[in-house]
Amino acid sequence: MNIRKVISFCAALSLAASAASTVASAEEGSATKPEPQYKLSAESQAKLLAEMIWVDGGSFTMGSEDDIADDREKPAHTVTVDGFYMGRTEFTQDIFEELMGWNNSYFSCATCPVNNLSWLNIQLLVDRLNEATGKRFRLPTEAEWEYAARGGNRSKGFLFSGSNSIDEVAWYAGNAGNRSHPVAQKAPNELGLYDMTGNLWEFCLDNMSSNLYARHHQLKGDQPRVNPVHIVEASDPRRMVIKVQRGGGYEFEAEESQVYRRDGASNNVRMPDIGFRLVMERSGNE
Repeated sequence: MNIRKVISFCAALSLAASAASTVASAEEGSATKPEPQYKLSAESQAKLLAEMIWVDGGSFTMGSEDDIADDREKPAHTVTVDGFYMGRTEFTQDIFEELMGWNNSYFSCATCPVNNLSWLNIQLLVDRLNEATGKRFRLPTEAEWEYAARGGNRSKGFLFSGSNSIDEVAWYAGNAGNRSHPVAQKAPNELGLYDMTGNLWEFCLDNMSSNLYARHHQLKGDQPRVNPVHIVEASDPRRMVIKVQRGGGYEFEAEESQVYRRDGASNNVRMPDIGFRLVMERSGNE
């Protein structure tokens, strides 16, 4: 049976079953249950905002022409992005649990990155976080993510985020012991961002398209992409789609973790090696 029909059928049954009690409840003056208010302590808000690093906008070469790059990572092309704030680390379990009231992460610890949650779960977190702080948080676009991982306008052209030696900057298959680790234990990249290579894969805002770069080149040639984000609107926001994930994770080898690597996962999947970091949009008075 179609899911919409099931929902409608259940709703009809519920309405019929509760018809008599509705009148009685009204006569008793039963109060409507208030909407929950999601809050984050002043201390946690200050901690979160202090972790947001300003990234000046600029242009960079996205993708790669390396022989070992996958087709979905080619061709290399110019992209321009505006400035934004980005989380210094992957989003940690302490802030997540305080705001959401639950935490199903593997490798539980306050300063470990939250994991085992879906892209859709993250959207709920973002809504509640924006309500609690009055700010505008969201996931980074894929272009913002790669620009920041490469070091923005301070980039030194490293193969990994912050170094040509992956052991200096990342928890990966060669040193992680098959698990994630507390954030910011390795060296940061040129912008002061940690773990953008390794530890956890990080969800981005975009839908995954394996031929996105090639299609742009066919249609636009060498024309730069400006603030690109690839989202195909769906009639039902809960419909299963593949979302971009970036950065590599603790189970992946060095040759699978270069800064240009891109992969995808469905928006409803939960995995111990997938997490996220947030960006924050600049307010109008800044």
